[in-house]
Amino acid sequence: MDSAFVDSRGPAKSSVLAKVTSFVSTYWKAVVSVFLPFAAGYFLSYFFRTINAVLAATLTKELALSASDLGLMTAIYFLTFAIIQLPLGILLDRFGPRRVQSGMLLITAAGAALFAGSDRFELLILGRALIGLGAAGALIGGLKAIVLCFPKERVSLFNGCFVMLGTLGAVAATLPADWLLSFLSWRTLLALAGGATALLALITFVAVPEFASSAPEQRGVRSIGLDGIYSDLRFWRLAPLSTLCISTAWAIQGLWAERWLTDVDGFSRLSVVRHLFAMAVALSAAALLLGIGADRMRRWGIAPRTILGAAALVFVSAELVLIFDAHIHSYLPWILVAGMGAGTVLSYSILAEYFPKEVAGQANAALNVFHIGGAFALQEFIGWVVDRWAENGGHYPPVAYKTALLLVVIFQVLSIAWFSQFDQKLRAIGPKVFPRLFPDLEFARRPTRGDQTQCRSNSTDQR
Repeated sequence: MDSAFVDSRGPAKSSVLAKVTSFVSTYWKAVVSVFLPFAAGYFLSYFFRTINAVLAATLTKELALSASDLGLMTAIYFLTFAIIQLPLGILLDRFGPRRVQSGMLLITAAGAALFAGSDRFELLILGRALIGLGAAGALIGGLKAIVLCFPKERVSLFNGCFVMLGTLGAVAATLPADWLLSFLSWRTLLALAGGATALLALITFVAVPEFASSAPEQRGVRSIGLDGIYSDLRFWRLAPLSTLCISTAWAIQGLWAERWLTDVDGFSRLSVVRHLFAMAVALSAAALLLGIGADRMRRWGIAPRTILGAAALVFVSAELVLIFDAHIHSYLPWILVAGMGAGTVLSYSILAEYFPKEVAGQANAALNVFHIGGAFALQEFIGWVVDRWAENGGHYPPVAYKTALLLVVIFQVLSIAWFSQFDQKLRAIGPKVFPRLFPDLEFARRPTRGDQTQCRSNSTDQR
């Protein structure tokens, strides 16, 4: 399959309907054969990631878990997810998303079957670990496919649509899953989800077209590996902020929101599930809005990194509202917290500007290691802090949760300060200092007009 899967050019249309028609006629083939299968995989990945929030009370009671045990069993998903990211990025760039994604989905299905059929805590941990290992390819595999299939100026839009559809899995893991649990056991529910994952693996392998090799050794493309990505100072400008905000949102929504709503706010089971449902809907809507917004604001000269910085400030403000019990409608801060989880739309769009598409899999994986590893660490860290207080009838005091979140917020504020000041400092001292310290490495500089001309020339040669 040619890397220029679709042509971004189209006749200018005056009416909205004509523009929509032109858009659909241009992209429908890529959407049906590539975009939707990968979005379905991300949907299932998000379902497995967040389902433990609904199951937390049942699992705690049935397995007699402490807060730390529950945190570990849920967070192990993120640990194996993070471990495989870098090798997975290399595999995606080498073998393409179709083969890698279909194989990883089979691992997820096996883990779901093991988790659903196990009674021992150790086997549940192993099953959850396999689910995370297999689901690791859902996000970066889909992002890689988008970069290969769609023009660069549309990546933000399709990233947003992709994350929006995928995060509907978090929606499915709230009220719909809770409703199904009135008819099915949690084991049956997970077994069915595993079966659906296995079926999707087959569909992906059969229906998704093969991509032409996109390895960086292609003619005219400078070889960039993980060392080049990790030595680029622009990456280190983005990584701390993206990790501490997005990972915290995932850790909270994936587990600790349910515990907070129960122990701190004292809500009933129905009210808790409704809040989780609102958070899941907000996550999905935020992905779409950020994708469309970034696509539109780019035309107005507003870069995705500016939007990401503003979103981080809103996110921290919402966390402070929760910590200090500000008198605001209970749904609003949780909706804002959940929406930050869709910040990946912006982070990966920023990476697409920094690195060529031939190494998009490795670049996305390099950042996703921090996202997923951070979610694991933060989910476990919050459980560890909460466990410093005595349990009373399966509940912990509000101060335990608030202290844990406040410690995280402190680091988030520091990352925002670094993110906002980085560009100015780099432009001032980078050209003078960094080349002397690291003469063999190219550091963060904006591409010149000559670079862009050469890039377009290389792209034409490849086609």
